[in-house]
Amino acid sequence: MASCVDERYFASARDAGVPIDQLLNLVGAGIVLQPRQLAASAMARLCDFEWGPTEIGYGGARGGGKSHWAIAQLADDCLRYPGLKCLLLRKVGKANRENFEDLRRKVLPGIRTSYNKTEGTLTFANGSVIKTGHFQNSSDVDAYLGLEYDVILVEEATTLTKSKVDDILTCNRTSKPGWRPRAYFTTNPGNVGHAWFKARFIDPWRRGAETETRFVQATVRDNRHVDTGYHAKLKRLTGWKRRAWLDGDWDIAAGQYFTTWRHDTHVRPDIGYGFAEPDWRVWLSLDYGFAHYTAAYLFAIDGDGTAYCLDEHAQRGWLVDAHCEAITAMLERNRIARHRVETILAGGDVFKRESDGERVSDDYERHGYKLERANMSRVDGAAEFLRRLGDVDRTPPLRPSLYISDHCSGLIDCIPGLMHDPARGEDVKKVDCDDDGFGGDDYYDGARYGLMHVATPPPPKLIRTPGRRVF
Repeated sequence: MASCVDERYFASARDAGVPIDQLLNLVGAGIVLQPRQLAASAMARLCDFEWGPTEIGYGGARGGGKSHWAIAQLADDCLRYPGLKCLLLRKVGKANRENFEDLRRKVLPGIRTSYNKTEGTLTFANGSVIKTGHFQNSSDVDAYLGLEYDVILVEEATTLTKSKVDDILTCNRTSKPGWRPRAYFTTNPGNVGHAWFKARFIDPWRRGAETETRFVQATVRDNRHVDTGYHAKLKRLTGWKRRAWLDGDWDIAAGQYFTTWRHDTHVRPDIGYGFAEPDWRVWLSLDYGFAHYTAAYLFAIDGDGTAYCLDEHAQRGWLVDAHCEAITAMLERNRIARHRVETILAGGDVFKRESDGERVSDDYERHGYKLERANMSRVDGAAEFLRRLGDVDRTPPLRPSLYISDHCSGLIDCIPGLMHDPARGEDVKKVDCDDDGFGGDDYYDGARYGLMHVATPPPPKLIRTPGRRVF
């Protein structure tokens, strides 16, 4: 039986892409990883190469074996490179060191190490060191800034803001020959850092466009060591907590507006260039900005009333002539002649006269694009967007009447992060992008203007007056 288990383990490691020296390292240290953990460790080894990633993300739901993998991977790095200096940051409060000691005894049973509980350092026989740090608040991370760490591991990464993570990564550097600095992150969906983690790891992973990052999704279903009682507790959850903590759904958040958004349903990789049939209606919409993004969308609708967001152009800091060139290129690559475009809808800002009497819309018209004023009702626009998403989880399912091409990456990233406006629950909360261009709702606004072009008119309101009814 033991040899059968060994054979299965070696086969699983081979399938995950684990190099033989790494596998021997793990087995020799008594470390046994599960398939998703092996996949993450294999990706961590890619950090050795100049063409490889520098950041590895692991997780996606509760009970996925994140902490176990994290300690095992740091051990793999420390065992193979003498004198390595690693920082392990965990959000577990004052019990951090006690928790770490219990975890390292469980994960690293076959490795000779010495643990200094007072200093919170785990030292290997070859001089490599893991320093454990903890944070309860983001400001606690500052205590570890200014030093050099060859490897940094941040657990529960989404409990930190993007700026705080960027701060700690300034310490991820090395003077050791042959070693390439790297950072590992484990976490679940939700919390203050949900948006930056999703943009940094999840979106490139979904698009198959990972360069500096790699991500491995793991849920409680990937951890055979979790007791059935804990699994049952997660299954009893409802709403966004169930989707986040059981299913590892990254398209959720507490207060999310478009709760019926499903990436696997609404994003269509088969909507390629030339997708729109010759008899379909086509039109453009845009939300103009300079410091913020100008987000332009190409739409089409088929004979059954299903709308398709075919393509996207989004840039900030560009002048109108550059945007017009990009829109022309968008039409050309989608094989749509200019005369087919019914209209180009834009928000009200482009029609406001500047101090010189000129309007942004005048500039667009000089470049061959006459803009028309969009229906800017935020509440009606949100309702139309929500209606077209349908509800595939309902019984019976409500089929969507909006699909989005995977070319529209800005819109795809934006939709699941939009929140209810706490002051006006039926509206989407207005959010501006930051100084680095991260976040904001410009993509949504540009698409919302386009969808309102084919919105179903609301039913007439009944106005009651004494003695008669007027529609």
